[in-house]
Amino acid sequence: MITLALSKGRIFEETLPLLAAAGIQVTEDPEKSRKLILPTTRDDVRVVLVRATDVPTYVAHGGADLGVAGKDVLIEHAAGEADTGLYQPLDLNIAKCRMSVAVRADFDYEAAVRQGSRIRVATKYTTIAREHFANKGVHVDLIKLYGSMELAPLTGLADAIVDLVSTGSTLKANKLVEVEQIMNISSRLVVNQASLKLKREPLRAMIQAFESAIPR
Repeated sequence: MITLALSKGRIFEETLPLLAAAGIQVTEDPEKSRKLILPTTRDDVRVVLVRATDVPTYVAHGGADLGVAGKDVLIEHAAGEADTGLYQPLDLNIAKCRMSVAVRADFDYEAAVRQGSRIRVATKYTTIAREHFANKGVHVDLIKLYGSMELAPLTGLADAIVDLVSTGSTLKANKLVEVEQIMNISSRLVVNQASLKLKREPLRAMIQAFESAIPR
């Protein structure tokens, strides 16, 4: 049995064409089913639904043979584990967005981040944020939040946020502006290294099928 870890939403939807290229279709809709393990049209392949941040953990520790996770999640996961046990053979070029710094429209970001200054930054992505501002020579007090990031500058909790941005409409609706782009984000295929040895042929076949179907 091959187990693929996916998260609901955009990554799940954009992975479906890649699965189809490997001759695999998920036979139940995750939005309608209460099941956390979904069958597919192949008896030897199943999909487990987990939180996006848990995908690398499931794959690294053998709960799944492979999975699809965003670059942002993988960076944060790697920072928390000495040995991730993950092989990342492909950038799938799906679920694309960017990691950016955003502030209130009336906040003078350029003045706030002069060399040696200190600012308060709210984010879920503490590793990415810490490294970004360290490279700029800016000291940061990081405030870890898990949701409603846009509230932090509006309530005075933080001077800036580091978060994923897709269209920018949520920032605009909350009178925030994107002042700096840190990196482009897309989703990667991750594979358990032990599984790759034990289930070499079927996993290699899936990886090759995925690679042939990557959107360009």
